Amino acid sequence: MRFQLLTAFLFGMLPGLKAQHSKKMENNKQDIAVMTSLLEDYYFKGIYEGNMDLLNQVYYGGTLLFGDVKGQPYAKTLDQYLDGVKNRQSPKDSGKLFNGEIISINIVNTIAIAEVMVKMYDFNYHEYLSLHKLDGRWLIVNKMISDVNQ
Repeated sequence: MRFQLLTAFLFGMLPGLKAQHSKKMENNKQDIAVMTSLLEDYYFKGIYEGNMDLLNQVYYGGTLLFGDVKGQPYAKTLDQYLDGVKNRQSPKDSGKLFNGEIISINIVNTIAIAEVMVKMYDFNYHEYLSLHKLDGRWLIVNKMISDVNQ
């Protein structure tokens, strides 16, 4: 009798568990679509054009940037980074090659990691962008870069 009750209970719960998993997968697909747009339409485009309005929409104000460029340590605050982007000739204006590519996006609840490649000037940056969903918006909260010279 106990076995039958336990079996009935478990079979009764399975559809609910599957529905929760399905809803979570659906939410991840929506969030991945949002992040793909954020990266392509704001992040990559903002870097390419040197567009501060676009870049300010994707970064959290306290974002820190770390890594290495041409073998040298790289550490900047968001303000330092944006000042550099603002005061350099943009890849668009230089007429030089630019390519931004999303390699992967992994989400756990309200945090995510996007792995991207950014090729510009003589650099080939392999980047890991940490994102957090704050007030319903995905924002970059940390950026790790390495110039991989490929």
